[in-house]
Amino acid sequence: MLFSEQFITAIILTTLIGSYLIDNIADFLNLGNLNQPLPKEFNNHYKPGKYIESQNYLKANTKFGFITSSVDLIIIILFWFSGGFQAIDSFVRSFNFGSILSGLFFTGILLFLKLLISLPFSIYSTFVIEEKFGFNKTTPRLFFADLIKSIVLSAILGGILLSLILGFLEFGGQFAWIYCWAASAVFLLIVQYIVPTWIMPLFNKFTPLEDAPLKEAILNYAKSIDFALSNIFVMDGSKRSNKSNAFFTGFGKNKRIVLFDTLIKEQSIEELVSVLAHEMGHFKKKHIIKRMILGIFQMGFIFYLISIFISHEGLFHAFFMNEVSIYAGLIFFGMLYSPIDLFISILFQISSRKDEYEADRFAAETIKDNRPLINALKKLSAHNLSNLTPHPFYVFLNYSHPPVLERINTLKSL
Repeated sequence: MLFSEQFITAIILTTLIGSYLIDNIADFLNLGNLNQPLPKEFNNHYKPGKYIESQNYLKANTKFGFITSSVDLIIIILFWFSGGFQAIDSFVRSFNFGSILSGLFFTGILLFLKLLISLPFSIYSTFVIEEKFGFNKTTPRLFFADLIKSIVLSAILGGILLSLILGFLEFGGQFAWIYCWAASAVFLLIVQYIVPTWIMPLFNKFTPLEDAPLKEAILNYAKSIDFALSNIFVMDGSKRSNKSNAFFTGFGKNKRIVLFDTLIKEQSIEELVSVLAHEMGHFKKKHIIKRMILGIFQMGFIFYLISIFISHEGLFHAFFMNEVSIYAGLIFFGMLYSPIDLFISILFQISSRKDEYEADRFAAETIKDNRPLINALKKLSAHNLSNLTPHPFYVFLNYSHPPVLERINTLKSL
């Protein structure tokens, strides 16, 4: 036996409680940084009342996050030590579905329970906090329509992938983890291809950008950096939220640039081009491919570890399970893997922040002017009530982008 059930229990409990404490310490430090005055860079973008509102927005979300994480921690520990996993497993086994169908049933029940627990918090966040600060535009009907669509899509796509993984782990022998790795990598690439054209339009309307000065400016810039671009879309983000954004999605002939309609209302043509120059910079600097390759290698590492621990009896005894199963082993391994996942996620965040600086630099140098992107970042931050003075420890744990002031100062130094 690799590890005793007591050792495994201690690792998972330590991780659950340790992550909870670390996150809340970071939140506490982040709130402590709110006593700083409005940075001079934002004097023309934040009115005093608006800056106070952004601070109150952070306080509201942080306090709500503390309540949510506390409830989650208490429920998972109570469910674990009251034999909840064994109860669901016994219920699933009573139907004699077979290993793969039983695995889908077992996982589906756990996800459904998680959904039921998180749903009230999601409703409160959307219709109370976001509403209070003027962001929410989602109607109850749209909220639940989105929820149903997400459940159906997750059931279809997640069910297909989980079935493949369960089948390979059950019948694939010593190379099962390699089969799972290959299947997951192919599945990821397929999803990346179908998301822009099939999945995203289920939730939002994507309208081709009209032939106007903005489109001409974007296409001229794309041509100047030899970036093949034909798909520029405006997304009706305003039907859910007043927040602004832009993003790059897909690859190959399916790649597209997407602008929120709220962003177009707030930014000038030069500023919008600079935002898209930043997004194109990610592509030209191969950040997207790099992240995908790193993600695929991480998958391989995870599946290799799964092949070692998936049938480890100590893992099942730690969760009070009477019988060993591939499907329950996947769930339990996910909890055991949490410390490694936390460490890897921090490394990915560091790499992501570095990529953001590179994309900023690419935009400024190819436009030959750093001012449009600086102004765009200021407007985005003010419009979205972003935290201008996050604590470094909170940034270290949670930020995939550098703090906006650091990005502005770096752009000014170019």
